[in-house]
Formats: sequence, structure tokens, C-alpha cells
Amino acid sequence: MRHVIIATLLAATCATPVVAARTTRATFGTLPDGRAVERVTLTNAHGVSASVIALGAALQSVTMPDRAGKVADVQLGYDTLEGYATKPEFFGATVGRVANRVARGRFTLDGKAYATPVNNGPNSLHGGTKGFDKVLWQVVAVKDGPTASVTLRYVSPDGDMGYPGTVTTLATYSLDERGALTIDYRATTDRPTYVNLSNHAYWNLAGPGMSAMGHVVTIPADRYTPTDASSIPLGRHAGVAGTVFDFRKPTAVGDRVRDARDEQIVFARGYDHNWVVGDAVTPDQHHMARVVDPVSGRGFELWSNQPGLQFYSGNFFDGTVKGKRGQAYRMGDAIVMEPQVFPDAMNQPGFPSIRLNPGQTYRNVMTYRLFTEKN
Repeated sequence: MRHVIIATLLAATCATPVVAARTTRATFGTLPDGRAVERVTLTNAHGVSASVIALGAALQSVTMPDRAGKVADVQLGYDTLEGYATKPEFFGATVGRVANRVARGRFTLDGKAYATPVNNGPNSLHGGTKGFDKVLWQVVAVKDGPTASVTLRYVSPDGDMGYPGTVTTLATYSLDERGALTIDYRATTDRPTYVNLSNHAYWNLAGPGMSAMGHVVTIPADRYTPTDASSIPLGRHAGVAGTVFDFRKPTAVGDRVRDARDEQIVFARGYDHNWVVGDAVTPDQHHMARVVDPVSGRGFELWSNQPGLQFYSGNFFDGTVKGKRGQAYRMGDAIVMEPQVFPDAMNQPGFPSIRLNPGQTYRNVMTYRLFTEKN
């Protein structure tokens, strides 16, 4: 049964005294222009921590225990600021103003044409050449308590990467004693614009130096959005039944990730697609995915209010990026789960809208419910 989960991230017994989660602040490094980059670490009493850096409002580290109690960092990234500043690779970053791909970097809004920089073949990816992942955010609040949290703020000016309107964004990371790691994005604008934020955390629940292809994934979606060869959706949904995209039952990523019989797998060199979990943003969170490493027992359930889940299987790591502890990151060393509205939504009339108007508040709230399974 799936309910062999033990909440290593829960209090051990009812008699355990309440222990507040805590935060610590430190300088992670200094940018070439002299600006300091803060790191805030959220820690609970059960071996779980999450470190967030102000550059890119990025999740720099997540530590959690395996079934034997051994704690490991389950995030790919860098040990120092230099890597994030010079070769970011979207490690743990907040991606936007529009996450994912925009076809040819072009779109229209209220009859006016706009262009955003192309940085992924013929398309724009994750906000363009200097998206939200490459700017310095301001730490505006840090809180201890039953839930520890840090809130960061970034004001994207009108015309930033070609997008209209001044957009003010808040990113709040929080961690509670049950091991729920939540990322809450909110944004407002002074002019109509497009906003579609997400987080690009690279998860390897097996721990450093291990492959993530043994991770067992469940996605409660019976549809996905097929793409062209440049990963732009074709504007329609396709059923997952009978295909390599069917994760309605727990399936190891590596079982079908290189199945060259499927054109979609060939296009993306693996999984880099949007699963249709719902048809619209919802007021409350719903279940998006479950991921577990059967060897270590580490896992998470992902919940969000978004309709789409972009699942990426780390297809383009080739050993040239040296990350934490000098590890060379290889194909399949991590997976990414990004709750969001569907890719290229502003150019796809059949997709949910990502338009944001003055007076409205954009929100994407995602929660990773971390757990450890028994044998």
C-alpha cells in the first residue's frame, strides 16, 4: 500500500513538545557589482531544511532524511554564488515573467505586438535572456514559528524583457514541522500583461551522485499537450492511455524515458512536456504528482492550484556542468516538476489564460509534502 509512509517529518509522538521551525540568515556571496546575496535557511526539528538565495529567489538546498535517518541534500545546484551568477541553469530558480516557452518570442496583447528575447532555439524560455531567475530579489520578511518562512520581492519594470506593465512579485517559501515546503508566488501589475511563474527545482531524492531515473512518479492526468520539434505545444490535448506519458499508475522515470518509438520523446530527448491536471487555476490546491525514490524512501507529494504540470527529466545535462561538491551533472541526474499554466498560453486560444490585469492578483501556490517511506 502507498500508505506505508512514515512522517519522519512529523512529531514522533503526541507527547513531543511543540518545537517551532526556525530561520537563519547569512550572506551567500557578493555579485561583481558589490551587491550582497542573502541566503535564508528554514529548518524544522526533524532533519528537514530548505535554503533560499536572493539571486533568482532560488531554492538552493533541501535536506531530508532517508529511511535510515541519513540526511542528504536532494537539490542540484552549486555550493557557492559563483555558479549561480555565471552558469545558472535555472537551478531551483523562480522562472518568469512567463515560465516555459513562448513561440518565436512573440505575442500580442490587446492588438499590440510584443517580442521577448529568444534564448531556446527559435523560442523564448523562462522569461528571456534575463528572466526572474537572473535578477537579485530583496528579502522583505523572515519569520520563525510553527511555520518558518522567508518572503522575497522583485519589481519588474515596464518593458522588462519586452513585457508590458510594471509587475511586483512576492515569493514566499515556508517550511512547517510536518515537512510541508510551500512556495507561494503572488504578482500584481499596473498595466495588462502576461504572468506565468513557476519554480525550477531539480530534485534527486536518492542523494548526491545518484541517478534520478529510478524515481517512481505518479501524475493524476489523463491528458498532455504534445509539441512540435522545438517543444511548442500544438494547441491540442492528447490522451496518455497506451503511451509513454501515462503516469496514472506509479512508474519509474527510466522505464520509458528513452523510448525512441515515440516521436515526442525523440523531440525532447526524454520528458519535457505539460500534463493537463486541470482546465483552469483553482481557488484551492489539488494533487499534481507523487514522487518517491524506492531505495532511500525519500519522496514528496506535490500540490498546487495550477492546471498544468511541466515534467522535465533532466535530458540536457551532459557532464559539463560541475555542481555541488564538484559533481558533474549527467543526463537523468534530476527531475523537475513545475506547476503552471500551459506553455505558450498567450499564443494558444484554447489554453487557460495567463493575462493579468490591474486590480487582480496572480497566484501560484505549490506545496511539496516531504515524506520518508518505511521498507
